[in-house]
Amino acid sequence: MANSMKTFDKFRVFETEFAGRPLVVETGKMAQLANGSCLVRYGDTVVQAAVTASAKPREGVDFFPLSVDYEEKLYAIGKIPGSYLKREGKPSEKAILTSRVIDRPIRPLFPKDMRNDCAIVATVMSVDPDCSPEITAMVATSIALSISDVPWNGPVSSVSVGYVDGEYVINPNKDQRAVSKMAVTVASTDSRIAMIEAGADCVSDEVMYNGIMAGHEANQSIIEFIKGIQAEIGKPKFEYPSNEPDHDMFEAIKAFCEEDVKAALDTDDKTVRDERLKPIYEAVHAKFDELYPEMEAQIDDCLYKTQKFIVRRWLLDEQKRVDGRGMNDIRPLASEVGILPRVHGSGLFTRGQTQVLTITTLGPVSDKQLLDGIDDEIEKRYIHHYNFPSYSVGETKPSRGPGRREIGHGALAERALLPVIPSVEEFPYAIRLVSEVVSSNGSTSQGSVCGSTLSLMDAGVPIKAPVAGISCGLITEGDRWMTMVDIQGLEDFFGDMDFKVAGTKDGITAIQMDLKISGLTPEMVKDALEKTHKARNYILDEVMLKAIPEPRKELSPYAPKMYNTVIPADKISEVIGKSGKVIKEIQAQFDVKVDIEENGDSGNVFVSGMDADKCKGAVAAIELIANGPEIGAIFYGRVTRIMDFGAFVEIAPGMEGLCHISRLDVKRTEQVTDVVTEGDTIIVKVLEIDDKGRLNLSRRDALIEVEGLKPENDISQGPRKPRNNGDRRNGPKHQK
Repeated sequence: MANSMKTFDKFRVFETEFAGRPLVVETGKMAQLANGSCLVRYGDTVVQAAVTASAKPREGVDFFPLSVDYEEKLYAIGKIPGSYLKREGKPSEKAILTSRVIDRPIRPLFPKDMRNDCAIVATVMSVDPDCSPEITAMVATSIALSISDVPWNGPVSSVSVGYVDGEYVINPNKDQRAVSKMAVTVASTDSRIAMIEAGADCVSDEVMYNGIMAGHEANQSIIEFIKGIQAEIGKPKFEYPSNEPDHDMFEAIKAFCEEDVKAALDTDDKTVRDERLKPIYEAVHAKFDELYPEMEAQIDDCLYKTQKFIVRRWLLDEQKRVDGRGMNDIRPLASEVGILPRVHGSGLFTRGQTQVLTITTLGPVSDKQLLDGIDDEIEKRYIHHYNFPSYSVGETKPSRGPGRREIGHGALAERALLPVIPSVEEFPYAIRLVSEVVSSNGSTSQGSVCGSTLSLMDAGVPIKAPVAGISCGLITEGDRWMTMVDIQGLEDFFGDMDFKVAGTKDGITAIQMDLKISGLTPEMVKDALEKTHKARNYILDEVMLKAIPEPRKELSPYAPKMYNTVIPADKISEVIGKSGKVIKEIQAQFDVKVDIEENGDSGNVFVSGMDADKCKGAVAAIELIANGPEIGAIFYGRVTRIMDFGAFVEIAPGMEGLCHISRLDVKRTEQVTDVVTEGDTIIVKVLEIDDKGRLNLSRRDALIEVEGLKPENDISQGPRKPRNNGDRRNGPKHQK
């Protein structure tokens, strides 16, 4: 017992309130071999965050090797994984996106010259639906870094901001999230806004800006709380060998090549620029490799810093961009639709040397994606994928499937378009978009938003409004700063911000902000929102809507035809039939696919096929089974059984009635087989539905009504004479 107490003698508990719910931080009990760790409880949500760093820098890298992993454990929601192995597999898309959201605000706060590997793992161990595990993980990561010995200039805090009934809600609960007009994640330092990730239902710039400011204000109390923990138990930060190039080396290289680099960079063509830079790199290495032996990487770093110095000076001092544009000018634009003949929809969007081709595929609702995560989202019918092949930037790297960047860009475009996607009742299709980046020189994610809008309209998807996306860059120096719209690759690499905003003409649908500095002031945020609003309206009016002004009225002939209907929930079993017999017959008879989803007291039925008439026939059959026929209704049915007294006719799969011999024809009928045989398709009218639901049908009445035939005088027939097997009424001698 004494040893156990000694093991946990550093155990500490810190408590506060976060958006009206208790936030409890435990340290010193678990993961004590990490550089820093904590267990954070927010309501019943529990996340452990652990930070580790290598003792020595990694050799041969010119970047800070940071990895962030957000791990979802299905035991956190009392669920066994659905995989064959019954254990968690690769991270879900949601987990990857959360890892990126955690990474973005913390990365700029690490020393730029540190090369020690650093790994952060946030493990979700318990989930309370009212307390976001993503926000809990972001706060836990900040605490673990703050109390660790890893050099880091934090803390940061993060909150989620909702907008419900005209009011901002900090960290909305499950019910509030369901009705919120926006979902905005805001991360802050004690003075600046460090990260924004937003999805919204076409909210105005003002509503979005005020929501961001509300989140920034809410973060301040948690930052002070974390500072208190750090002051009490934080470790001293360790020393590390700086990877910053020697100042004299940098000045010598810059002086040697600055004018040549200026000439090389001064073009709007990325390929020309790269070709101009090659001989400069060769000349610099030829001169300086001997002066600074075994420092090739540092020499390359000096060349990179020289380019960065030139581009930033041009922007700040001369308001000059490398391609000659003004600060608010957009690169040359082009839009085109109907690129691919056999797909359901396609759109090509070009902005300068950035080109994105998006393809739309429509399918039955059953093609929706099933999700196996720790939140309430178990499926989605609108899916967006983004591919970034190496040839798009002129490289030869082999394709290894989508990385985190590709998944993140696809999710951003998906979020931007989700508010304008029609409901399943309006458009009963599953929708998949694939954005192929065929050329890249900056802001391909927003190019994919534009290309996707074109593709959806080309496919005939009745979107609520077209969406465009654009990015805004930033250059800072002390108190000086300036923004520029539509940044290309160099301005992204050498600048301080990539502020991506997508939306309709009426409002914002998505935001993603990447920073290389500690944060933005409110004025910078407001300026970026204003510039991107004007730019996306210009793109919509001047380019996209001129290519295709509205969604096509007709779907591609190669797209499946889709129809839906609603039936009572208690009739679903009748439509399906025993062992699926009825629904299988419908699918086979009409060559369609039928999907049924129970929704409370009703069932949503989706019918898909390549022939519209057959789809409509299947819908009619399903409605007939579910709602029953009306007296007086006329149908074409199949004769299933022949009896002496009449024929049983199936008017819908699993639904048949009796057509009595006296009602088979307009003239007297002695034998049923004189008129019909098993398997025949005949027209019948519903005469009666008895108290047991049995149908009495009449071919005679249907013929009179539809074909205008007149009954003969003896049609009443009366009692039949005993049948004489030798007496055939089809011979002349038996006719009167």
